[in-house]
Amino acid sequence: MELQIIFRWWKISLRSEFRSAKPGEIKESHEDFLENSHLQVQVALIFGARILDYVFNLCEGKFDYLERLSDQLLLKIICYLDLEDVARLAQTSSRFAKLCKSDSLWEQIVQSACDTITPDMRALAKDLGWRQVFFTNKIQLQRQIRKKKRQGKQKEKHT
Repeated sequence: MELQIIFRWWKISLRSEFRSAKPGEIKESHEDFLENSHLQVQVALIFGARILDYVFNLCEGKFDYLERLSDQLLLKIICYLDLEDVARLAQTSSRFAKLCKSDSLWEQIVQSACDTITPDMRALAKDLGWRQVFFTNKIQLQRQIRKKKRQGKQKEKHT
């Protein structure tokens, strides 16, 4: 069985003569696609360079399974990594950099590292971010929580 790439398109128009138009289709073997620069240009123009690279990789047998996983699933996996590995993973791509710096990942990391998360910690994390909360030592956190409470009491007095 020869592996093929199939591109289909539909003509969308308000004109009545195109309403009954059938979808177009091009089928190419992987090898033919890799040699067809005209089709590659069309793919890049319509779908962008990222999709063209993805199709090239598929044709060459390079499957990136992580690329197909949702951000939510990747975050669940990343939270099991050591911190050094999280830092290394963040350097591999812009997608992983975004995920490794995301507040939701660091909230999971803080939750796994702490016995309890108080409402005061949550409020502080809302202001600072969970990553900052994780890397701030306990004494500094307690000071910041007290400061935030004082600021809240001062705002109540003025209202």
